[in-house]
Amino acid sequence: MNVRRPILLVCLVLVFSRLSFGQEITVAAAADLQFAMQDIADQFQKESGKKVKLIFGSSGSFFQQIQNGAPFDMFFSADLSYPKKLEAAGLTVPGSFYQYARGRIVIWVLKDSALDLSSGLKSLLNPNIKKIAVANPQHAPYGQAAVAAMQKEGIYDKVKDKFVLGENISQTATFVVSGSADVGIVALSLALSPSMRDKGRFFEIQSGEYPPIEQAGIILSSSKNKEAAEQFLSFVKTASVADTLKKYGFDVPSQARQ
Repeated sequence: MNVRRPILLVCLVLVFSRLSFGQEITVAAAADLQFAMQDIADQFQKESGKKVKLIFGSSGSFFQQIQNGAPFDMFFSADLSYPKKLEAAGLTVPGSFYQYARGRIVIWVLKDSALDLSSGLKSLLNPNIKKIAVANPQHAPYGQAAVAAMQKEGIYDKVKDKFVLGENISQTATFVVSGSADVGIVALSLALSPSMRDKGRFFEIQSGEYPPIEQAGIILSSSKNKEAAEQFLSFVKTASVADTLKKYGFDVPSQARQ
């Protein structure tokens, strides 16, 4: 019996397993990217054979986790200030900062809601509204944008006691979908997603009503898979990815349409 062959096969399996493991990158992504980034990661895997493990949450929370050594390879934030701060602290790969999109916010209700959204933010003054879902403005950029828009409209103090705060914009949307809130201010990217577009209707809040939601990504200097991360970042800069982001309602900077 040739005992060398099974040993050789086991060694080859271990080698290829390690190579395969090395091809996976872990990406911390803002919750507004939940559906768009999944599409992008699937496209990337088909083209490169490399896997992208996606973890979604609030940008502010990820910022804190990364400062504390969280083992992510890349970070796609809904607020470019967080990647900028990480860059200034020397926690990113030099030159990897990339502004990939600008987010937009909408007022969203279920299809069977009687609420008339035609008056925009003023519709939130409707006395029949008991709960308004908003992302926590302490660490969620979309929550900060929602608060800024309501303050500019002069309704914030009149409705703030009705807020139900989501940990991130995805949880905020879930509150409305589940009926835990009557209405919510959510990301347009989620309103256009497969899980929400047929369940509700929305009114887009004009971009001039709130500070721009400028979004950026970076590669972390602690990444163990920098080569794969750099390849993914290059892929994110392509025209096909720009088209995917636009499909989900993001504004894409001109430099992102290469």
